[in-house]
Amino acid sequence: MNTMGANKQFQSKLMQMLSERGFLYQCTDETALDEQAHKAPICGYIGFDCTAPNLHVGSLVQIMMLRIIQKCGGQPIVLLGGGTTKIGDPSDKDKSRPILTPEEIERNKAGIKQVFESFLDFEGENPAILIDNAQWLDGLGYIDVLRTIGKHFTVNRMVQMDTVRRRLENEQPMTFLEFNYPILQAYDFYELNKRYKCTLQCGGSDQWGNIVNGIDLTRRLNNAEVYGFTSPLITTSSGVKMGKTAQGAVWLGAKETRFELTEAYSLSAYEYWQFWRSCEDTDTGRFLRLFTDLEIVEIEKLESLSGAAANEAKIVLANAATNLLHGAKKAREAEQTAFAAFTNQNTGLEGLDMTVFAKADLDMLSFTDAGVLSGLCTSKGEARRHVKQGALRINDEIVLDSEQKLNQTYLNAEGLVKVSIGKKRHAVLKAE
Repeated sequence: MNTMGANKQFQSKLMQMLSERGFLYQCTDETALDEQAHKAPICGYIGFDCTAPNLHVGSLVQIMMLRIIQKCGGQPIVLLGGGTTKIGDPSDKDKSRPILTPEEIERNKAGIKQVFESFLDFEGENPAILIDNAQWLDGLGYIDVLRTIGKHFTVNRMVQMDTVRRRLENEQPMTFLEFNYPILQAYDFYELNKRYKCTLQCGGSDQWGNIVNGIDLTRRLNNAEVYGFTSPLITTSSGVKMGKTAQGAVWLGAKETRFELTEAYSLSAYEYWQFWRSCEDTDTGRFLRLFTDLEIVEIEKLESLSGAAANEAKIVLANAATNLLHGAKKAREAEQTAFAAFTNQNTGLEGLDMTVFAKADLDMLSFTDAGVLSGLCTSKGEARRHVKQGALRINDEIVLDSEQKLNQTYLNAEGLVKVSIGKKRHAVLKAE
């Protein structure tokens, strides 16, 4: 196993890109994989279990690795875990996942599929493949699994896996159901190698043990030379896990989407843009490498900016990341809306999330009510706390009295009033 080969010179475009952009953490055999990718394009896969009807930014590192495989002429495989989700991946988890019904898994699959259409090309010379491991796992007979696959896994080795060992050391239960997950994930690699000549499995660092199991099983059953590659755990400079914020997960699916997503699992293009624009200064260069297609030379120029000019790099990051997921038009609109919001202009407010209310109710609405009605606060109590902290604003003015009423003077010519929490969260109420 090789770890962190960022300073190593590689022959293949694939390994060069993965290394210089910060994706390389562990690789079973960097040299052999590099030589193979230099000779011919690689077919590689990453699995995504269907535990929610959307993916969040924490999955974006894996999606971008598939994108790089395709940009380098290889064939990326998106493996949806319609089968493995029925068990639940215990990796990096201290307790068992809730068991989902088949109907919930199918609903989640439908939501997840559309995310990849923004990042991968499913047509052309090296089209991406999207496949569900339920195609082979659902048909496996239990006795056949024990005889064909189970004999290649020892209990001694499995209890040494980080996931299992951590549960045992903490005296937390691991069900026999979960104990089987690494075996079935290993079987995925065997099947994909047999069906598509797939020779590379990628994943996050928490998947290392599962990936190594798959490599070993595939070599034994198919007599094939295959490889494993993991990316580092991505956290912000302040130590927060990527994709997690105080407001919740940063979802990749938008509210305006072909597949109907609930509010809890969606994010508007503007909110997504703001997430990237609000990153810490010390994260900008790293995120530009990981989450955009910008050339390294251009990124290095942006990294050299300092002081107020560093905000230009964040805007480039926000535009590029939003462009990939939502398209150039949505990215441009998000930037224009943000500019209007931060410069106290009324134009462009229609780009923010909008709630319509009856104009006749205007004088009965307090500033606290406005915070809840806008969707920025979940309750009046939360709105009052924001007022005490000086965070609730009406038309960019700090609210001092939570019970003060809205009135005609707060509306602009279009009947709009802007509501904000802090400097980064904004919404609009419209009186009709």
